[in-house]
Amino acid sequence: MRLSDLAEQFAPGQRFRRRRILLAIGVAAPIVAFLSVVTAVLAYPGFNNATQFLSELGGATARFPLIFNGGVMISGAAAGVAGVGFGLAVVALGGSRIAAGLVTLCFGLAGVGLVISSLFVWPNPIHLFVNLGLGIILAPLFLIWGLNGVPGMGRLKLFLIGVSMVMLALALITNHRVLYGIVNPDNVGWWERGFAIVLVGWTGIAAWVLERRLYRLAQTNVAPECD
Repeated sequence: MRLSDLAEQFAPGQRFRRRRILLAIGVAAPIVAFLSVVTAVLAYPGFNNATQFLSELGGATARFPLIFNGGVMISGAAAGVAGVGFGLAVVALGGSRIAAGLVTLCFGLAGVGLVISSLFVWPNPIHLFVNLGLGIILAPLFLIWGLNGVPGMGRLKLFLIGVSMVMLALALITNHRVLYGIVNPDNVGWWERGFAIVLVGWTGIAAWVLERRLYRLAQTNVAPECD
């Protein structure tokens, strides 16, 4: 897709334009998070991905902590904004308003946690507010609820079910509730990264699917609920 085509799709006057812009931010957020982590690792000589936590990329031992902390802050703010887009998209598609509100809440809490953690870096105890981001585990379930009965969302709902199962499994494993000992000091970093990729990555995919759905709906002759 050419940039000119993309700009035309988001041109003023397009139906659902503001909702789609919010979702587009949701697509960008995981990309920003990924790039900030990769860049921060490259800027941290000797960083051990297997044994060190991601938060250390923004801590006192990092050479350029602003790379990681800035990326986390931007991603957190974007997550909060995207949450509004998810909620409004569910409403636009005729889904449950309660579910839409809960999805927005999950993303909002995650965004707050990420922003706070970027301001109070590890090992400051306030940094643990980042755990608010784990609330995003519930967001796929609320999104499935919100999209219940919405035609054409079958594959997205199957994807969200799969994501929920994977995140639940990773949460139980990394918190030593099952398969005790499989996560240990020699590999905890890789487990954290894997969990983070799933935890953040699904949001970009879901945001893209919903944005495309609203774009296709905007091409119909059905009167919009709002823009």
